[in-house]
Amino acid sequence: MRAEDCAPLVRAIALAEQVRGTTTPNPAVGCVLVREGEIVGEGATRPVGGAHAEVVALRAAGSRARGACAYVTLEPCAHHGRTPPCTDALIAAGVVRVVHACADPNPPAAGGAVTLRAAGVEVVGPDAISPLLADTVTAQLEGFLSVVSRGRPHVTLKLAQTADGQLTAPDGERWITGPAARRAVHRWRATVDAVLVGSGTVRSDDPQLDVRHVPAVVQPRPVVVDTRLRTPCDARVVRPGLLLVTAAGASKHGAWRERRDALEAAGAQLVEVACGPDGRLDLAAGLAALADHGICAVFAEPGRRLAEALLGADLVDRVVLHVAVGLGGLGMAPAVDLPTGPGWRLERVGGAGPDVVWQVRRGLDGAR
Repeated sequence: MRAEDCAPLVRAIALAEQVRGTTTPNPAVGCVLVREGEIVGEGATRPVGGAHAEVVALRAAGSRARGACAYVTLEPCAHHGRTPPCTDALIAAGVVRVVHACADPNPPAAGGAVTLRAAGVEVVGPDAISPLLADTVTAQLEGFLSVVSRGRPHVTLKLAQTADGQLTAPDGERWITGPAARRAVHRWRATVDAVLVGSGTVRSDDPQLDVRHVPAVVQPRPVVVDTRLRTPCDARVVRPGLLLVTAAGASKHGAWRERRDALEAAGAQLVEVACGPDGRLDLAAGLAALADHGICAVFAEPGRRLAEALLGADLVDRVVLHVAVGLGGLGMAPAVDLPTGPGWRLERVGGAGPDVVWQVRRGLDGAR
């Protein structure tokens, strides 16, 4: 990687971040075209069915793309999908060098680097660029990479707790954390495809599970894990786009059918999955079904029971723990057992107003 490669690659990452959460099921990708030290075109992936980042940048550059270097966050695709191969477009435009920060693991689309090299284009891949930039792009593409490699969405688990590990405020207030932490939650929601809770949370808190207080081009889909279909039909989350993950073969008595019909009439869609031998919903199957619905990244905000079930099934890829240090006892204890072991690392320790924020995550190599 050359010294002059860093700035345009950082710019490509910034472009991809601007469209993160709007391109699913396609990955959010940024591309910058540079010729003789000048940016001649740039762009990011359009919503599904639209142009990929490389094509957007090539259109902006026009004839100035000939002889340029393309900086792309993800290896250009080499297959015909909803759009033609980006490799063909780069070659036809006369691009002479491509720097990409992440290899495409998706079998139908992979092989872009090979195609480009065969056409005489110089290719610089992830192994030759800054590890910091490569890791940043991997985190940015975590939903896409998770679906390709694991067959399920990437799951971020958010918990808000008191200092002594309680998930409810001791004074009976609705909120444990302060306004800054709550705004941070909405920023998280704006970058994912779905916000997930259990039916118990719906019944007790009646959440909306949408993005407020921060800009959101596309609202995430609400998802409720509801084994016995107990979500109230008048809950605020019941609206078009709601996915209800429920048990296949559950009792189909009259009351159940009435609730199903009312929920579906309000726009909800049932996703039926099997239960395990213990009678509990197969959460892995439920997440795989969400991937089939085009969901690549999930922000889970459940109660203790569902949080422990997701962690126990090894289905969590990041934990965001908000701790209200001014509430609860003097001790410091996590509300749930945080994951540790190979592949897991501390991502961030910081603050949101008076609250402390802990983030731990694992890479793809450390996950099933």
